[in-house]
Amino acid sequence: MEAYLYKPLKEKKVKCTLCSHRCIIKDGKRGICGVRENRDGILESLVYGRLIAKHIDPIEKKPLFHFLPGSISYSIATVGCNFKCLFCQNADISQMASDHNGMIIGDYCSPKDVVDAAEKGKCKSIAYTYTEPTVFFEFAFDTAKLAHERGIRNVFITNGYMSSEALNMISPYLDAANVDLKAFTKSFYKEICGAKLEPVKETLKLMKKLGIFVEVTTLLIPGLNDGAEELKELALFIAGSLGTETPWHVSAFYPTYRLTDRPPTPVESLVMAREIGIKAGLRYVYTGNLPGDNGENTFCYSCGKLLINRLGFSIIKNVLEKGRCPYCGAQIDGICL
Repeated sequence: MEAYLYKPLKEKKVKCTLCSHRCIIKDGKRGICGVRENRDGILESLVYGRLIAKHIDPIEKKPLFHFLPGSISYSIATVGCNFKCLFCQNADISQMASDHNGMIIGDYCSPKDVVDAAEKGKCKSIAYTYTEPTVFFEFAFDTAKLAHERGIRNVFITNGYMSSEALNMISPYLDAANVDLKAFTKSFYKEICGAKLEPVKETLKLMKKLGIFVEVTTLLIPGLNDGAEELKELALFIAGSLGTETPWHVSAFYPTYRLTDRPPTPVESLVMAREIGIKAGLRYVYTGNLPGDNGENTFCYSCGKLLINRLGFSIIKNVLEKGRCPYCGAQIDGICL
């Protein structure tokens, strides 16, 4: 299918304007994502409707803790990613094209198929997740538009590298996003992810401006992005540029893909990050990816009482009353059922 966002250039080259790489692609070649190909001067998506994954998940798995808590989300993905993260937990599908000579697989589905399945499964939302949704933007856009018409919400789980053109285009149908702010140094993004930090920061700010509900996730990797000063700068950016009401998830790293020389994240690092976030003024800081950890409970930022008790991806208890704390009446930030 012909791509939505690109510009024809001379000599049958094209400039993709979907993400912040803004690849210039020669005839017969693909962009960095590996799933958009220049065919005779026309940029085509090779993954439109070719779903590599489709599952019903708890919304908490995304993780989104302040968006329809306790609901389920119909989750879809295609092959491909515009990042090359050395620690990718889904590299088997996100990096399939680049690691396997351009191979792309997936079951063909239409936007209607996805929305129908979401309705049948009684899902309150559709999550574009597992890999980077920006690279299957055309399918995500068409699906999100149809879902919106049927009263189903749409959420992106994303690295935040989409262009402003793409974000503005889908924003009328995009209700929420969990954005990976993977680190707060240019060197980490360049060396570990094959990208740049600044476009992610700009995407986050634009999402807030457009009224998209945002939660942020940072995976703490020992020795690479877990320094106290860097985490302080990151937390202050969230508080100052996105708002203190923005939930921040700090998660534990486990060796995987091409980053197996680093140890798992110590519990102390996550505790430190949470303390830094709270000190920066953030109302909700969660520690995740730890067995048996209770760092994923939601507490009232005003009186400190436990409001949502979570175990894994399940909610054991939720005492919120129309989004308010029943003990002190504070409005808890987010979008509740």
